[in-house]
Amino acid sequence: MIRERAYPVDPWHVRETRLDMDVLAQSESVFALSNGHVGLRGNLDEGEPHGLPGTYLNSFYELRPLPYAEAGYGFPESGQTIVNVTNGKLIRLLVDDEPLDVRYGELLSHERILDLRAGTLHRDLHWRSPAGREVKVRSTRLVSFTQRSVAAISYEVEAVDGPLRLIVQSELVANETLPPQSNDPRVAAVLESPLQSEEELTTPDGGQLIHRTKVSGLRVAAAMEHEVHGPDRTTIESEGYEDWVRTTIACVIKPGEKLRVVKYLTYGWSSRRSLPALRDQVGAALAGARLDGWDGLCREQRGYLDEFWDAADVRVEGDPEVQQAVRFGLFHVLQAGARAERRPISAKGLTGPGYDGHAFWDTEMFVLPVLTYTQPSAVRNALHWRHSTLELAQERAETLNLKGAAFPWRTIEGPESSGYWPAGTAAFHIAADIADALRRYVLVTGDTDLEREIGLELLVETARLWRSIGHHDRHGRFHIDGVTGPDEYTAIKNDNVYTNLMAQRNLLAAAEVVMRYREDAFHLGVTDEEAASWRDAATSMHVPYDDELEVHQQVEGFTRLQEWDFAHTPAEKYPLLLHYPYFDLYRKQVIKQADLVLAMHWRGDAFTPEEKVRNFLYYERRTVRDSSLSACTQAVLAAEVGYPELAHTYLREAALMDLHDLNENTRDGVHMASLAGAWLALVGGLGGLRDHDGGLSFAPRLSSRLSRLEFSLQWRGLALRVDVRPHQTTYSLRHGGPDDVVELRHHDQVLRVTCDEPVTVPVPPANPSGPPPEQPPGRSPLLRLPEREE
Repeated sequence: MIRERAYPVDPWHVRETRLDMDVLAQSESVFALSNGHVGLRGNLDEGEPHGLPGTYLNSFYELRPLPYAEAGYGFPESGQTIVNVTNGKLIRLLVDDEPLDVRYGELLSHERILDLRAGTLHRDLHWRSPAGREVKVRSTRLVSFTQRSVAAISYEVEAVDGPLRLIVQSELVANETLPPQSNDPRVAAVLESPLQSEEELTTPDGGQLIHRTKVSGLRVAAAMEHEVHGPDRTTIESEGYEDWVRTTIACVIKPGEKLRVVKYLTYGWSSRRSLPALRDQVGAALAGARLDGWDGLCREQRGYLDEFWDAADVRVEGDPEVQQAVRFGLFHVLQAGARAERRPISAKGLTGPGYDGHAFWDTEMFVLPVLTYTQPSAVRNALHWRHSTLELAQERAETLNLKGAAFPWRTIEGPESSGYWPAGTAAFHIAADIADALRRYVLVTGDTDLEREIGLELLVETARLWRSIGHHDRHGRFHIDGVTGPDEYTAIKNDNVYTNLMAQRNLLAAAEVVMRYREDAFHLGVTDEEAASWRDAATSMHVPYDDELEVHQQVEGFTRLQEWDFAHTPAEKYPLLLHYPYFDLYRKQVIKQADLVLAMHWRGDAFTPEEKVRNFLYYERRTVRDSSLSACTQAVLAAEVGYPELAHTYLREAALMDLHDLNENTRDGVHMASLAGAWLALVGGLGGLRDHDGGLSFAPRLSSRLSRLEFSLQWRGLALRVDVRPHQTTYSLRHGGPDDVVELRHHDQVLRVTCDEPVTVPVPPANPSGPPPEQPPGRSPLLRLPEREE
């Protein structure tokens, strides 16, 4: 954990004012740049020292064996792991034969700035070599949102105290040596030097490398070119070998003179295209980058982000840390999905190798809701990616003796890559999560073309899965048995409330969509009887409830399980999964992450206000938050049931997960769902956004420390702005015409908002009806508000 504030609070920047070697790997994740296709970890330009080198291409992976103590029917045989591809970030500098290495000589100053509006990472350093020679170096790095394959670096060196001989070595390097990622020697053997050389090409001002993975057979090309601005007699030459190409620039500069190198990088990969085609692709991308030049790339980057922030920005007054963090989170969420273009959005984006680069249900239930309201084009692509894996999901269902489509718990390309079936195969709720993401996207955008093109088939195949897994008992109630919900500490149980309620919505949505597209549904083999069976299953869905305690049971029988002994569980034993057997966790009332509480967020229409209060208080005392997914959901429900102060503290935990490294694993990449969760906690929690009934509703209510919360949403092509103050909220439309109108609900009041007539209405006070919520001993929110300054 980063116990001291590593990054000063700044509304639009993440700034590192000194280089701390103890958190170098964490900062590499925080300062990572990506556009959803290319991802560059925030490694230092010269490559060393580093915590974890990393350059990633979305969905570029290697296959690896999945280890099992004992094999079982239906177990996946191999997994997919994201590969560190050719590193083009490297720019080494020698000052009078001394390599610039911050571990040697004297680092007089060092600052890095992630600029959230410019979309760049800037570095400024002043270094004195062991021989006493001083240089200042300024570098700026970007990964282009507008040119998908392009990254670029501006690298500038200035002499301080006398003439200097400078040698700049700019490189492409494949098969970098990485820290061990697995204790399994079979896995380590596959991932060590995973790239085989196919072609190396050099030009006077750059070069190109093409490689292929050994097992998965994917081909990757990386290319670089340089623009050099320096004194007369500056020399440039290139050389290349199988795994590296180097362009060397040499000159002598006087005090006050500068050497400036602009490095253009391009990447491409394919499982199908030939070597010449891929070579030409990256060459063409280089030509496009050179055409616009460094200044043009920067202008395009700023223009893209200006448009994004105009539609997506969240303003928070009263908590500057959260203001910085929510923008940081939105920036990383955008980076993960902006140019993914029918590729997955993984749990770490392209910021690190955590979770092997896999996508989970996190995408649909945390990241996509944010992008649906802020950058819907990215959601359209993410849904297309899921649909592209449908055939594999159908094959998986067939393997499991089920109908429909069984989507994977974790994957890169589509096959199940989880070797632990109770949390993987049994977590069928992913099907309903995908269906809900589709439903929300169509609701918010009105994109019926996508609904008909891919949505119909996704809804039909997921509905078939639920009808296949579930069954009617002798009383006619529909049950879904032997599954794992979001809470992985309560696995292989019957009638998980979250799963059942989300499946219910999935079944009803499928029945409705086949009525709208009857001819297309007929071609998918859907009959009236099948659609009627979906409606029947949804109507009779069993939702466990404890009449004595007057709370819903997370799963059937949950409230009769033995209580976990929280009082005698020391702090060092968390997270519990690393210190206790799953056997012990599965049979007791202990919850890893919000599960039934998550159901009350996304299916709040299935609970009364009184039930929500009782449920929240009951499960709050049993949830240990051993997952970064939990705090944001607890914030949303805390706000809804009348505890805005608690909501604010959970908001801080979600928002600052990576800036404070709260889970002590940011080194492996940022937590994309938690970063998205900061938006959900603000907009869905304190802003009260819901879309249960096919329309927009808000129930805003601020904590006492916030004086204002302002956010924008995209709704049916219109820009709705919501400005929440302690006692009133104003709804307004921007960029619309005189006939444009949005109907919404504010608490219990129906409003019509037009461009000409913003609507201001009072905010009713919070009236919690229950006792103050309690958490398990030692598991209260991690980051409370700092004391007020006098």
